[in-house]
Amino acid sequence: MEFVFDGEIWYWRGPSPYHFLTIPDGDADAIGAQARELTYGWGMIPVQVRIGRTEWRTAMFAKDGGYVLPIRDNVRRAEDLHLGDEVTARVRVLEPVRRPR
Repeated sequence: MEFVFDGEIWYWRGPSPYHFLTIPDGDADAIGAQARELTYGWGMIPVQVRIGRTEWRTAMFAKDGGYVLPIRDNVRRAEDLHLGDEVTARVRVLEPVRRPR
């Protein structure tokens, strides 16, 4: 599954402060419909992301009935991104790595 979306960078001060993009409702619904097959546990869904020229692997997770995508500090620095900036993200959902039991 691959998708492209535009979103505004926002900050969450929670126990682990981080910057995020919110996955749009339509894409979040498609992910949610397949979440059991996509997650590697705890609702984390592995993805490959590209913003500008920077590409990295991370994991989306469920929040407030949708999904959010963390934006690493090194990505924000490389792309000169700031809180409130509107960005285009290209996301490819990866196969979760399953450990043998």
